[in-house]
Amino acid sequence: MPKAEETEEQLSGSRWLLAGTFRRMTGLRQLEDRVAALEAEVRTIDPVHVRLAELIDLVQELLLPVAQQDQDKVAALVEKYTDELGA
Repeated sequence: MPKAEETEEQLSGSRWLLAGTFRRMTGLRQLEDRVAALEAEVRTIDPVHVRLAELIDLVQELLLPVAQQDQDKVAALVEKYTDELGA
């Protein structure tokens, strides 16, 4: 039959292991929450990046006509972009 001291030591060791497991689970839960928050933020920012890419495309399309002094094409591109912006 185990002595009372040995049982107490085993119980203390078990509590220590359980506490470590709980800390890891809590840390995992916090990590999952943080990842979910970051994913939500990326979904929010994604349309901004798409719009920025569209603006960059417009600037690139405008550079050549402006350099060639093609005002009709510049006006058409600006109108096209303005219409898309309203949509």
